[in-house]
Amino acid sequence: MTYSVAVSGASGYAGGEILRILAAHPDVEIRTVTAHSNAGQPLIAHQPHLRSLAHLTLEPSTPDVLAGHDIVFLALPHGQSGQYTEALADTPLVIDAGADHRLDSAEQWARFYGGEFHDPWTYGVPELLVGGTKQRSRLVGANRIAAPGCNASTVSLSLAPGVAAGVIDTSDIVSVLAVGPSGAGKSLKTNLLASEILGSANPYAVGGTHRHIPEIRQALVGAGATGQIRISFTPVLVPMARGILATSSAPIAEGATDAEIRGAWESAYADETFVQLLPAGEFPRTADVVGANTAMIGLAIDRDANRVVVVAAVDNLVKGTAGAAIQSMNIALGLAEGTALSVNGVAP
Repeated sequence: MTYSVAVSGASGYAGGEILRILAAHPDVEIRTVTAHSNAGQPLIAHQPHLRSLAHLTLEPSTPDVLAGHDIVFLALPHGQSGQYTEALADTPLVIDAGADHRLDSAEQWARFYGGEFHDPWTYGVPELLVGGTKQRSRLVGANRIAAPGCNASTVSLSLAPGVAAGVIDTSDIVSVLAVGPSGAGKSLKTNLLASEILGSANPYAVGGTHRHIPEIRQALVGAGATGQIRISFTPVLVPMARGILATSSAPIAEGATDAEIRGAWESAYADETFVQLLPAGEFPRTADVVGANTAMIGLAIDRDANRVVVVAAVDNLVKGTAGAAIQSMNIALGLAEGTALSVNGVAP
């Protein structure tokens, strides 16, 4: 069976990455691409690297245009996907790459996003530990999927094994992330101009204000956190188009041995294709995951500071967004999970 696909927000970075991956997927046909202000223009004018899709023209992002497909991807800014929920009620599978359907808590949505709260959908991080199993089992047969926030899923995958095994203390988590500006979208912003970021590192959303914090807390509760979850979360823009390098640390739980600590991550990801724990003493680079649906993780045990340190690298547009969405789509449809997704990065 070939599934017909529509992608909204197709002129943006997330929409373009969804299209790039789907263009190589043997089980789908991309029939419709939509945008708002760019409607009526050739897709290739905004995604010139997608040569195989040069025949497509951007249509308006209206419910009528998006309806009638087997699968719809919503690659829109937060607050915009929810308007399509009812209009696409008859669509067999809808995947939201925005934030509108990620959070369980209306209170947290109001605090960090604002605007109308929408019901949560099945969370699209297959490898995430939830209630003693993997989120993968909840994605089987799902018809509404919320793709993750890129920073949130990176930190959650970094820490969930330690939480589930009870070897780290969640009351004092510190995460500092080096991130590329493509995660902020394609809209023109002064602070994202090349002249502003080249040769510079710029922190943003400092002091507990980043919108991905409640998503991380939600994931860690799902992994089994029972005590207080305190996260100091500081993202820093650095001059690389793609990538996240997340360094997260947490206190070692009382009595946890080095073998138990490393064993928690080894057992969590031993059989995973797209989340890979590096050998002891090795740590990832963002350059090694560019273009790949791979999260690479390095683990250190700092006994002097009594902390576990986890360093994770992902491509924010692939494993952080589009790759996670398509991996989840494959699972939901009963297709081979890795279809159209690569573990190989692009180097140099």
